Amino acid sequence: MSQADMTIPGWDEFVEKLRDLPREVLAKLPERVRDDPQTRQELGRKMQSAMVFSLLDSLAGDGDYPFFRPGNGFIFNFGQPNADTIYRLAKVTPGGSYRLRGKPGKLRAAIIAQRGPFPCEPGGEADNVQPGPSLDHHDLNALKLDSDGWFDVILSPSRPDGYDGEWWELQLHTNKLWFRGVNADWRNSDVPTFSIERLDIAPGGRERPSAAYLKDQLHWLGEAVTFYSGVEMAHIEAMRDKGFINEKLTYYDTTDVVGLEGQFYFETAYELADDEALIIEAIIPPVVEYWSVMLTDEVFETTDWHNNHSSLNDTQAYVDNDGVVRFVISAKDPGVANWLDTVGHRSGQFQGRWFRSEGATLPTAKRVPLADVRKHLPSETPFVTPAQRDAILRERRMWLQQHRLW
Repeated sequence: MSQADMTIPGWDEFVEKLRDLPREVLAKLPERVRDDPQTRQELGRKMQSAMVFSLLDSLAGDGDYPFFRPGNGFIFNFGQPNADTIYRLAKVTPGGSYRLRGKPGKLRAAIIAQRGPFPCEPGGEADNVQPGPSLDHHDLNALKLDSDGWFDVILSPSRPDGYDGEWWELQLHTNKLWFRGVNADWRNSDVPTFSIERLDIAPGGRERPSAAYLKDQLHWLGEAVTFYSGVEMAHIEAMRDKGFINEKLTYYDTTDVVGLEGQFYFETAYELADDEALIIEAIIPPVVEYWSVMLTDEVFETTDWHNNHSSLNDTQAYVDNDGVVRFVISAKDPGVANWLDTVGHRSGQFQGRWFRSEGATLPTAKRVPLADVRKHLPSETPFVTPAQRDAILRERRMWLQQHRLW
């Protein structure tokens, strides 16, 4: 073989896409932060997350022999993953028949969404900047269990003849299943375990993947890295352009993109000096199955919640006697229970979510001098000393490392 022939079909095309990637993704950053060296390197980190996430999908994305592999989260931090959610993903072949077996665990929510092709996948709308809506949602917690606590469900275009067990209809264009498990109590390690297998294929083992198949995976790998690296990059800037910054919040409906059925968001962009704080006041809805809040940076990574006090949920936050929960966003610790640490980001996004709620109202916000924070909080607001904060952070880190990342 000559030196000129020593190539792997598809590899050069993939490398070329990566070479052009920084310029393409940087162009999506707002001009006010595009030249900031720190933000640029954080964008480089997001691109690394997108690359490893996409590599897993390329290596494990066989709809005939699927399994649930890790989704985004603390390691693959793009698309603003929720601090309390375990994400898993399995590719399926449209029109196939599948069997899922396992144990549902004991999570607040355990939902499998059917998803159609993303813009970076075969059959996807390449010109779209967002995926389309989910095609269906299925609740693992609603499945019937056998005497040993196992579920067994068939997913197929139509119910098998003579089958009277648990069954979900596979929608026409579904090519992936996206699992979200909300683990609000980080001490709870009883998370779902489940498997998936395709039923309507020839018996026996898996054949050796063809050269054409492997080349095709390389082609779509480049498309995926490009898409996930830039996903949601314009969201914060769009909020700012509409005036939703600091004191003004808005709702965010994601049901037409990747949102979870029954969940909606409230959010605002923030921009704060080191001696300022933003106080968010939210009335807890009379009916709500789960809620949480967190921060996001300018490249739409969730602010590091493993090592910082930058997210809170309904098992962690302090609710005042009047039924209002008050969050304080600032770069420096104000010594209150519901602090959200910006971790050195002067600007970014605050986002909260209500899941399966009734009677929710839009929270309010006010920007105040950091030194005056306690003047704007109820007198019963607990103090948190530096030593107590350090202990809280160490507990967060311990529990998050001990429960599953995916």
